[in-house]
Amino acid sequence: MTEKSSSTPVKSAIRARVKNATIQTIFVIDDDELFASCIKSAVKKHNQNLVVKTFKNALDAMNALETPLPSLIFLDVLLPGADGFTFLNELSSYPDTAKIPVVLVTSLELPEADLSIYGIKGILDKATMKPEEVIAYAKRYTN
Repeated sequence: MTEKSSSTPVKSAIRARVKNATIQTIFVIDDDELFASCIKSAVKKHNQNLVVKTFKNALDAMNALETPLPSLIFLDVLLPGADGFTFLNELSSYPDTAKIPVVLVTSLELPEADLSIYGIKGILDKATMKPEEVIAYAKRYTN
């Protein structure tokens, strides 16, 4: 008599789907590796289970957008090649990606009123931002 396995292929597939459905991803798009690393560390301090993907340019980030979409994007404005605004224009041109909350991370002074068309949820000043501010956004837009 063979022993009945507690894990069948169907059960394994269901467990994998449930696990993948609960994984949340955050994108950090910044050509400055130090800032990207600081943001990633702060997010991981909030929740080790979050997947944080870092990108040095907007094109790589746009090409990495897939289902499930990221729960939050931290975006530098000044990037090599396509800048942050080009990324925002592309993001806002599709109904599913237009809903992704974006926090700008920049040293530029930008009026928030002008950014409302992009659905920007906040701006972090690179010169003064603190890990607690990054964590607050991660808490707000992830489970």
